[in-house]
Amino acid sequence: MTQVPQTPKTPPGPAFAPDSLVLNRKLPLWYQVSQSLRASILGRAQDASARLPTEEQLAAHYGVSVLTMRQALKELETEGLISRHRRRGTFIEPRARRVSPVRLLGSIDAIVAQQSGERTEVLGHGPVAVPGDLGEYFPDCAEVVGYRRLRCDESDDQPTNWAENMVHPEVAARLDVADLERWPMTKVLRDRVGVRIARITDTVEARLADPPTAELLRVPLLSPILFYTGVTYDEGGRVVDVARIRYRGDRFSFSVTLEAH
Repeated sequence: MTQVPQTPKTPPGPAFAPDSLVLNRKLPLWYQVSQSLRASILGRAQDASARLPTEEQLAAHYGVSVLTMRQALKELETEGLISRHRRRGTFIEPRARRVSPVRLLGSIDAIVAQQSGERTEVLGHGPVAVPGDLGEYFPDCAEVVGYRRLRCDESDDQPTNWAENMVHPEVAARLDVADLERWPMTKVLRDRVGVRIARITDTVEARLADPPTAELLRVPLLSPILFYTGVTYDEGGRVVDVARIRYRGDRFSFSVTLEAH
């Protein structure tokens, strides 16, 4: 009896490699893991694998239990970022929603995730005099380095927000502008420049679009926007970055959860 040669199965390619994470034991572990993985997914390179490692591999990577990892993955599945298939694995959704509400529980990775996953254009950068209303944050500087960036939704190329960052000169000297076209400022400062971020103080308020904002975001003049201010401190208590971001009101919402313990 003639045997028909079996076509060898093509081994699966390498799984997507998420960023590392330093866990804060004061916050829910599943939340921190989900936000870190969300940031990695949204900030991934275009040629990155769509297949995630197994639950066990991810749990080992983050240093959490499989149960915690499963809860984190369920959060991302509910959000539409991933899909899970029995015996095939977990995959990043090609049409994963890039802009969605983020629950802020005090995690730096939540900020990174919220800022990830959009096409970013650097509009300009260079030394500027410290703005009068930011003088208290940069008492030792006459100038800071300003960066202006426009972010657009990759699915329809519509602008979603534009950001101004005022960065301490000593930190800006170590910053590669090309990194800002791929990653959020917070991630660049932490993971590329090596700033040990201690905390970020956030403020979100409602404002009306001024002429530059209306033009950049393609919205009517005086239409509602969300104005975000984020002040980033290093471990020495020095302000390394002040971010001021104008979000289109029809594209973003923010929710904050306060834990009792």
